[in-house]
Amino acid sequence: METYADLIECEDVLLFANASITSTGQREFHSDAGRQRLSLRFLHDYIHTNYPGLYAATLALDINDHNAALIIAGLLGRKGGVDAGEARLISWRLGRMSPPRAYRLFGELRRAGVNNRRTRAIVRDRLAARPDLAFDAVKYRAGVKAAVRHAHLRPPGELGDFLFAPFRRSHYDTPLLEAWRRAHYDKNALYELPYTVAEGFAARHGIPRDHFLEHIAPRLTRLERLRLSGAAERDGLGTDADLAALPLVRVASYVLSLAADVRERRRDELVSALRAAASRAAGTRAGTWGHVVAVLDDSFSSFGSPQKRRRPLAVALACHYLLEALAGDYHGLWLSRRDDPLQARPTGPTPLGRRVIDALERRPGLLVIVSDGWDNAPPGLACEVLRVWRRRLDPAREVGIVHLNPVYDAERFEVRRLSPVVPTAGIRDAEDLPALVELARFAEGRSGAAELRAYLAERAARALEAR
Repeated sequence: METYADLIECEDVLLFANASITSTGQREFHSDAGRQRLSLRFLHDYIHTNYPGLYAATLALDINDHNAALIIAGLLGRKGGVDAGEARLISWRLGRMSPPRAYRLFGELRRAGVNNRRTRAIVRDRLAARPDLAFDAVKYRAGVKAAVRHAHLRPPGELGDFLFAPFRRSHYDTPLLEAWRRAHYDKNALYELPYTVAEGFAARHGIPRDHFLEHIAPRLTRLERLRLSGAAERDGLGTDADLAALPLVRVASYVLSLAADVRERRRDELVSALRAAASRAAGTRAGTWGHVVAVLDDSFSSFGSPQKRRRPLAVALACHYLLEALAGDYHGLWLSRRDDPLQARPTGPTPLGRRVIDALERRPGLLVIVSDGWDNAPPGLACEVLRVWRRRLDPAREVGIVHLNPVYDAERFEVRRLSPVVPTAGIRDAEDLPALVELARFAEGRSGAAELRAYLAERAARALEAR
């Protein structure tokens, strides 16, 4: 039998999981960055104190790097340290973390004075697992240097000299290190370096921007090419990044950054990239979800904030194409009643209730609502519609309903819910949608604390097996 404590535990862990998926401590449409960080910090302290075992296990969920770093720092700084299983989970999560975020975490551990034996071993193993530490030493030199010092490591040969006495040698055998040395006086050498490093040398040598972009083009990564697309078109650099190979929300964000006329002119290319990325994310599940209807929020609040520009709308657009790939029969209903998702833009109020009625009239097998939950036209209509539907019209739950929210509500310490009778899960990346629909069953009350613990343990075991 589930006890009241079990129910509270299940609610608390789900609340924390949703916050860790959505919040990055940055400003959102309805709350500033300070409030976001304070709210998130409280949640981390609360869960770490009351559920230390489950706190570590949440690393196996699809949480973002910001919260993963906070969890790792909290675990390593804990009195008594971490056990072997937690250390393996931390190492696995560090392997999935972006290099700059990982090096920033190591710097935070150093400033906090967290330097126990387990921490040093984790840092050492992370550096040893990097496929090209010389590349990291050039691109993230300060971070690598700080990590090496903090873990009391002695990099062998050239790498140690490069980090701590770079001009002691008159020549490096490692091509990238030698290119960095020569770039101080040879303009041609900087084009052998990563873009972010070469950019600084180009400014030092006074190289014109258009000349620099033209010659550094072969060194650009897909994301760098995407970020530079506007300047590239002005300066004559081709924007031939493989959009379809990027994560789905990245592609959606890029599409939304383009002017309406550019989207129309490049329609075939952009739609093809979105559908290819969605197909890759759907994988073997493509076409298996039956009849699906989505209500997608493109109201003005989907703009997000200057720090997370159009992020909620990008998530909705990405979910639209992913659900299209997953479903056998799919209909996407935008709040603005726009028929062309490629021309989506943040505008108008949030009439969720009316669009939920439109969706339920289609009698889908699954209704997915992607929204920040600020139902305001009229306020509360969506909650009432869902209540009546669940309790009066569909008590057998023939229509599955899930609300996915890309925005953390700092005031409520959770993602904002539409209704107590419908499960809500936080979402950041569209690729996580299938797993979040699975996780939502715990929020709906169909599964309890024991099943949730088993689910987290199974995710952790699966993660460690994949190492």
